[in-house]
Amino acid sequence: MNPVSSPTGPHILGIDVYTVATLLAGVAALMVLLAVYAATTARDPMTKRVKALNDRREQLKAGITASTKRRAKLVTKNETTDRIKALLSGLKVLQDSQVKAAQIKLMQAGIRSKEYAVAVIFGRLMLPLTWGVFGVYVVYGTSMFAGWTPWKAYALVAMNFVLSYKAPDLYLNNLVTKRSQAIQKGLPDALDLLVICAEAGLTVDAAFQRVARELGRAYPELGDEFTLTAIELGFLSERRQAFENLAQRVKLDAIKGVVTTMIQTEKYGTPLASALRVLSGEFRNERMMRAEEKAARLPAIMTIPLILFILPVLFVVILGPAACSISDALIH
Repeated sequence: MNPVSSPTGPHILGIDVYTVATLLAGVAALMVLLAVYAATTARDPMTKRVKALNDRREQLKAGITASTKRRAKLVTKNETTDRIKALLSGLKVLQDSQVKAAQIKLMQAGIRSKEYAVAVIFGRLMLPLTWGVFGVYVVYGTSMFAGWTPWKAYALVAMNFVLSYKAPDLYLNNLVTKRSQAIQKGLPDALDLLVICAEAGLTVDAAFQRVARELGRAYPELGDEFTLTAIELGFLSERRQAFENLAQRVKLDAIKGVVTTMIQTEKYGTPLASALRVLSGEFRNERMMRAEEKAARLPAIMTIPLILFILPVLFVVILGPAACSISDALIH
């Protein structure tokens, strides 16, 4: 008596179609679960920003920003930062210019704590000594790259050292770029609201506070900067300094143009609404031009994904049933 053979599905190039379909269905179900988890566990992006703004308000109340000499110094609040600073000072690698540049870059990335400036400089020192030395061991101390020529091995080690040294700066530059793009996206809408507030008779600091409250959910980065500017306008002795701080915190030419306009209107008493309306129109035109540029690049960008991912699936869907029928007919 012959044993009963288990039923098998159609095959394409020796691959069971039912098995592949089952695996793809499992992957799709997993992705759906991950999407549901990400949607249900989303955190409120304004919580940390509100806390940072409250801290800034308390600093202004305490008079921390009253002295230029005290602003230039690095504020240390915990023992870890003190130890790192003492180590870097002992090695003669902690310079005021480096600390100031790191603090500015951290502000542009949305990181308000000045303590991390020491961590950035410490990372530039320690990453080459740890990851770079590990790369030297892997290349020359193991047989993993034994077949490489001496020049290739040296180039790999040198590249590893350079990337290790530049890693903190690359990470901060990435954060700064993303944040600047997010602020630039919502700037025309913010200027339109500023125009409406100015025409309604609100003061500049009240207008900034109102715009930040209205756009805080849609553009949290822009709302964060406008709220901080409104706080500094109410506490700083010179209103010009508040606008200059805004231009320093945001690495964006459009913000610098807005700051220049606000300073000129404060100094010469020119109408604020008309100047902001002109700037808003220019920024909207620039945003439309960037959208048209991206739309023009879209066909060229979609060519490779179309060839690699869409066309094979389309061929399987269209030709798969015919191939299965032909395979069954030839077998039987």
